[in-house]
Amino acid sequence: MGSAKKSSNTARQARIAEMRRAEEARDRRNRILTIAVSVVVVAGLVAGGVVLVRSQSDDSSSATASDGKASGEFVAGADGVRTWKGTLSRDHVTKKVSYPADPPVGGDHNQVWMNCNGDVYTKPLNDENAVHSLEHGAVWVTYTDQAPKADVEKLAAKVKKTPYTLMSPNDGQPDPIMLSAWGHQRTVTGADDPDVDAFFEKFVQGEQTPEPGAACTNGLSQ
Repeated sequence: MGSAKKSSNTARQARIAEMRRAEEARDRRNRILTIAVSVVVVAGLVAGGVVLVRSQSDDSSSATASDGKASGEFVAGADGVRTWKGTLSRDHVTKKVSYPADPPVGGDHNQVWMNCNGDVYTKPLNDENAVHSLEHGAVWVTYTDQAPKADVEKLAAKVKKTPYTLMSPNDGQPDPIMLSAWGHQRTVTGADDPDVDAFFEKFVQGEQTPEPGAACTNGLSQ
């Protein structure tokens, strides 16, 4: 009887010991699993941080590159058209650009163009949007408050019937009436100046166009 009881106690203690060993083994596995998961999470965070830093660095580099100013100068031709000799970058930017000419004839610009399907605007335009229109092959007619009203009205009528053109006031420019295309510009004396038709004929969707056939509709309008 005593021997049976002792045997039962021994078996029970063995089971308890086995259960403790199993529990300790589970604890060890759980600790190892927790550590492994922590390592993976930390590694992921570190990797994500590196990617983020690299991405920010790349974005910064791109912003710097796209913010580069156009370099060069105008060279006047025998026909009175000034042609930009130098670099006119074509990156899309979201901030203001400091152009070397007023009105500008190219360079970095906003990703949205001004509608230029014979559009006549009564308020000054954002240069960055208008330059995008020039990239599409538009001719931009600009005038100051010194331009005679009759000339402004005649030019507006011409623009309205000419696809790939736009018109707006610009009191910052040096002359009362100016015509601009991508990389080209000239001053005219008035709406009846024959150089107006000559400029339109040569530069509306002309050979200078970086993106011939690109849209002049579905852009920005006042």
